Amino acid sequence: MSGINYSEKIPNNVNLSGDRTLQRALEHWQPNYLQWWRDMGPEASQNFDVYLRTAVSVQPDGWANFDHVKMPDYRWGIFLAPQDGLRKAHFGENIGRDVWQEAPGEHRANLRRIIVTQGDTEPASVEQQRHLGLTAPSQYDLRNLFQVNVEEGRHLWAMVYLLHRYFGRDGREEADALLQRNSGSEDSPRILGAFNEKTPDWLAFYMFTYFTDRDGKFQLSALAESQFDPLARTTKFMLTEEAHHMFVGESGVSRVLQRTAQVMNELKTEDPGSLRAAGVIDLQTIQRYINFHYSVTIDLFGADQSSNAAIFYSSGLKGRYEEGKRTDDHQLKNDTYRVLEVVNGELREIEVPMLNALNEVLRDDFIRDTVAGVGRWNKVLEKQGIAFRLTVPHKAFNRKIGTLAGIRVAPDGTVLSEEQWKANENAWLPTPEDREFVGSLMGRVVEPGKFANWIAPPAIGINRQPVNFEYVRFN
Repeated sequence: MSGINYSEKIPNNVNLSGDRTLQRALEHWQPNYLQWWRDMGPEASQNFDVYLRTAVSVQPDGWANFDHVKMPDYRWGIFLAPQDGLRKAHFGENIGRDVWQEAPGEHRANLRRIIVTQGDTEPASVEQQRHLGLTAPSQYDLRNLFQVNVEEGRHLWAMVYLLHRYFGRDGREEADALLQRNSGSEDSPRILGAFNEKTPDWLAFYMFTYFTDRDGKFQLSALAESQFDPLARTTKFMLTEEAHHMFVGESGVSRVLQRTAQVMNELKTEDPGSLRAAGVIDLQTIQRYINFHYSVTIDLFGADQSSNAAIFYSSGLKGRYEEGKRTDDHQLKNDTYRVLEVVNGELREIEVPMLNALNEVLRDDFIRDTVAGVGRWNKVLEKQGIAFRLTVPHKAFNRKIGTLAGIRVAPDGTVLSEEQWKANENAWLPTPEDREFVGSLMGRVVEPGKFANWIAPPAIGINRQPVNFEYVRFN
């Protein structure tokens, strides 16, 4: 793949055109990436012209350029937030020292592991969502799906740049492996469990982008504090794009709720069967989807007590969310934090060293942010005069990771026997019948300005365009 105009084909601020070693590495990797996109990216869409946002620089007028583009021709750029020559380590054992511009030998393995784990999530979500374009409820939503997909692809490029630039042969091998694992594969699955789950319908997609992309926000924010400056600057810029992904999820669920509430008022009924017969998604099913996606996502933060989390923090590799706004000593050697355990059939809190509980600290930050968004969903119902209120379940509900793994806990936090769990599981988590019903509503709507019956239109379009704009040209 010789003769690439690097500043044109791959927008970047890392002097790619002047780095022959990096060029050679990417010349090997890029064709494999494009083949992965054709094989595992959005299905049956390669020839569509899609109204996409493309980052061409990190400046305010450069990171959001809109135009119709074919996705295989999308300019997947490599960007780091502007360098601050005065930046110092501000947590862990190296407080006050210069940040690292290269990966220190003693931390290379852990930094590589962090980057690979984050990088693995990016193509995984594209793979999980590749079939959704065939059943999009509108052109507006189809465009939003594709925007999320190409930006997850760009985030993969960001992590691959770090692996190629700073980790030598090991990094190149890890970058290749990111294209060899596949979501849900029995032989070579993605690293984290949530990224091997299916995203079979658009309600699941909105839940994924609300909950699981919000996990991404908190993980990237913690990495943006890193003493390894290239990682910190890379993830800081990624956060500017992640916000749109969460908007897609939050607004998508809001629009589903708006349409369901409208039909509830028109038919003057709360009966799930009657609402399903009218072609909308009943609130009880939406609650079960929330319970599932919330519980799967909070497992992504890892075990509630983790020596690795302590090492990453003390070494300066990964901070806390909004580390700079916290008022403690940023070393935490004498601090404690409360985590849950089960004693005599009841949940109780115990105090543990905070350094070992940093996964739980980040999980609790995520939970507070998530609860606020669910409150905004309830405002949609309240405005329509609907008494039903959505909630997030207890954080011990349906857990597969950490101390709470496998313990049967109801959404209200009550510890259950296996028999009690089985008697109520179908009331709390999506059933095959739920998924079959939601799937039955999925049918592609392609006319600009038209929307499927089960979802309300948005209030405004993308980039000040009208809602009935031609966001996708199917050619």
